Amino acid sequence: MEPARQLRVAEDFVRRFAAALRGAQLYTPGHPLVTRALAALADSTAQLLADQPSVAMGLVGHEIVVGEVPLPRAAENYGELMRRLKRLGIERIAFDRGVTPDELTTLTLTLSHPERVVGQSAPGAAPSEAFDTLNRLVHIRVGRIKVDERIDTSAADIAAIRRLYVEASAVAEEVWEAAKNEGAPDPRQARTLIEQLSQAVAQNRTALLALTALKEYDNYTFTHMVNVSILTMAQARALGIDGTLLREFGLAGLMHDIGKVRTPAEILRKPDRLTEDEMSVMRRHVVDGAEILRRTPEIPSIAPVVAFEHHLRADGTGYPVGVSRAKLNLATMLCSIADVYDAMRSQRAYQGSLPTERILEVMRRADGHQFDQHLVRRFTQLLGIYPPGNLVQLDDGAIAVVLQVHAPDPHRPRVRVIMDGKRRRLTTPVDINLFEEPADPTRARRIVAPLDPAEFGIDPLGYL
Repeated sequence: MEPARQLRVAEDFVRRFAAALRGAQLYTPGHPLVTRALAALADSTAQLLADQPSVAMGLVGHEIVVGEVPLPRAAENYGELMRRLKRLGIERIAFDRGVTPDELTTLTLTLSHPERVVGQSAPGAAPSEAFDTLNRLVHIRVGRIKVDERIDTSAADIAAIRRLYVEASAVAEEVWEAAKNEGAPDPRQARTLIEQLSQAVAQNRTALLALTALKEYDNYTFTHMVNVSILTMAQARALGIDGTLLREFGLAGLMHDIGKVRTPAEILRKPDRLTEDEMSVMRRHVVDGAEILRRTPEIPSIAPVVAFEHHLRADGTGYPVGVSRAKLNLATMLCSIADVYDAMRSQRAYQGSLPTERILEVMRRADGHQFDQHLVRRFTQLLGIYPPGNLVQLDDGAIAVVLQVHAPDPHRPRVRVIMDGKRRRLTTPVDINLFEEPADPTRARRIVAPLDPAEFGIDPLGYL
C-alpha cells in the first residue's frame, strides 16, 4: 500500500473508532447513530486489514500510531480518544484479520461504559471484569498499562525486560498447572503472555535473548517453556514472519512440551539415564501434547502439530516412531532447534550445561540429516557463538560482556570491556567491535573463552 493511502486508511480507522466510542457514550446501544457508527467502523477495519494480517493502534507519548504510521496532529484531532484510553489504562489495541462486527461492538461498548460490565459506577481505570470481557475476544487484543510495574519494551530497560521474563515464567507455571489439573491450558492466559513476549522480541530482542541464558534448575520446566517460545519467535522474526503468525509460532513453542503434564513425575525428575521402558513412557508426551492442544479452544492449529512433531528429525529419525514427513513444518523446525539448544545449555541434575559453541557444533555435525542446516546457520547468526549477555575473556586477558552479534562473523561480536587483563574493574567500560581490525596491535582481537559470571560476582545484564 502506498504511504499516502496508508495514512488515509489509518486516519479513517481512528476517526471511525473515535466516533463509535463517542456515540456509544452518548446513546443507548440500539440507537441508530450507534448502529451506523459501528457499521462504519467495521468497514474501516476491513480496509485497514486488507493488505496485512494484523494491525495495532498504540499510544506513543502524545501520538497515535497505527501499524507503523504516526498520525499527524493526533493530540489535536483525537485528544478525546487518547484521554479516554489513557484513563482506562490502555496503551495498545491490536486487530487481527477476521475480526467480526460483533467483536468490534463488544470492544466499543465495553470501552465506552466499562462500569456496565459489573453493574456499578467505576470512574477512572476500567474494572478488571471489563478486561476479562475484552480478553475473550479472539481477533482483538488490548494491551494494558501496568501502573506499578509497566513493561516498556520500546526502551532499552533491562530491569523491565527482566520483570517481564520472571512474570512470563510464573504464567507458564500457571498454564502448566491448569493443563495438569484441569486437562487443558488456559488459552487466554497463554495468548496474553505471547502478546507481551512477541512485542519484546520485536522491540528489544537482544535483552530478551540474553535473559533466556539465565537458568535455575528448580524452575527449569517453566523457564524452558518461555525460552523455547522466545527463541522460536526470534528465529521466525529473523525470517520475516510477523503479526498473527509470529504469535502462533510463539504459542506453539510455549506449549511444545505440554504433554509432559501426563508423564509420571518420577520419570520427568529421574536424575539417571532412563530405561527403555521409561523412555517409551516419556516419548508418549508428543501424542499427549497434540491431543491436549487439539481439545483446547482458541489454540491455533499449528500448536498441536508442533507438539506432535518437535522430536521428529529431517532424516526421518526421532519419535513418534514410525511417523514420517516428506518435509517438516517450518514452525516445527524452528521449535526443534530452540528446544535442543535450550536443553543442551541448561544445568540440570542429570546434565551439565554446554557452551553455545559446542551446542552449535553438535547441531551442525549431522550435516542436515537431523536439522535443516540453513536454519541452523540463521540461528547461529541470530545468537552468535557467544550470545549477548555472555561474560567472556579476550585474547589480551581482559574480561568483557557481549553486547551484540555480528551476523557475518558470529565469532566476533561487539563487546563491552569491564575488567582489564589483571582482572581490575574499569571505572569506565570500553566498547570494542571485534570484527574490526584494531589500530593498536596490542588491543584484543578475539574471544578465547566464555566465563561464569558467578565466579566474578558480576551481573552481565547490567552492562547491556
